Amino acid sequence: MSVVWAATSPESGLFHPVERRSEVKDLSDRFNDLRSCGQGYLEVRSPNREFPVLILAFRDKHAVVHLMSDTERMSLLVGDGTVPSSAEVEVPIMCDLAVFTGDFVLDIDRAWELVHNFAQTRAAGSLGEWRELQSP
Repeated sequence: MSVVWAATSPESGLFHPVERRSEVKDLSDRFNDLRSCGQGYLEVRSPNREFPVLILAFRDKHAVVHLMSDTERMSLLVGDGTVPSSAEVEVPIMCDLAVFTGDFVLDIDRAWELVHNFAQTRAAGSLGEWRELQSP
């Protein structure tokens, strides 16, 4: 099964926005390469549709998952209690670090399991509870 994705380059540590179409195994390999680097950022979608896009941003053992439903709507997956809701965690978003509260932080293994499942099934709604972000 193929998937379309863009990700951080393990060599430079910078987000490489050019999408590539590959088998899910290649996406898994990139995730593993980034995990060995300690952090990364991935955008994943179906080859047949522009949306939804699932985004995984992680640093060390903490991750944040975004869902882009269309050009106007972005949601965050509610965290799994890995860190207290009052804690703050930094993860890379594209090429910069962003801070998220524990309310939206997941364990990296759980987050990857969800992204991997999405890459195979294309279903984002069943991954958990989403909180839509409001435009400023």
